[in-house]
Amino acid sequence: MSAVDGGARRARQVLVFDADDTLWENNVIFERVIEEFLTWLDHPELGRDGVRALLDEIEAANAAVHGYGSKVFLRSLGECVRRVRRREADEGELARIAGWARAFEADEVELIPGVAETLAELAGRHQLLMLTKGDAAEQRRKVEVSRLAHHFRDVRIVPEKNVGTYQELVRTYALAPSATWMIGNSPKSDILPAREAGLNAVFIPNDNTWVLEHGVLDPADEKVLRLDRFAELLRHF
Repeated sequence: MSAVDGGARRARQVLVFDADDTLWENNVIFERVIEEFLTWLDHPELGRDGVRALLDEIEAANAAVHGYGSKVFLRSLGECVRRVRRREADEGELARIAGWARAFEADEVELIPGVAETLAELAGRHQLLMLTKGDAAEQRRKVEVSRLAHHFRDVRIVPEKNVGTYQELVRTYALAPSATWMIGNSPKSDILPAREAGLNAVFIPNDNTWVLEHGVLDPADEKVLRLDRFAELLRHF
């Protein structure tokens, strides 16, 4: 736990929440599909680890150009087939990949334990915002089925989270960075750019965080509060 933890609840703050893998499980769905994909592709030379490394490389490149979400992910699977097979994917392979889209079309999300109760209490004493990145329609659907939107002053969906995103957030909502906290599971998207923009941060790790969202946090940064569980927010805010 960081030295920013004073042991007492803070006066009214602005709490900005990431959504995927902070409020609800998300990447675990992608991981399940990837496991099925690796088994199906069954490449004897590259093996599962080799194909997964190639897929990670393809996903990183596609995210930089096309953004995030299940559609870009399925595109990456098709490109991975092409790279591994050294030919274009045939109709049967494309149909198999398209079939995995159903995994992302559920009419509900799996909330992280303690999220609903914690947000309900925090909303009574702080201003809450949601900041999520990805395909706008896909993220709006998840926000809607989560039934959490009423806790937040606003829900902001952006294509990427970088220092500019957080600087714009500060300007748009006239936030005081010293009284604003970005809360999330991703060092790359939630913690590091928010800190660069002058905000405080709360890091709540998720075992299923996407490998491309990993990053190294400075253990000496006293403006980053590290928690193990979402519900622990109530001890500090």
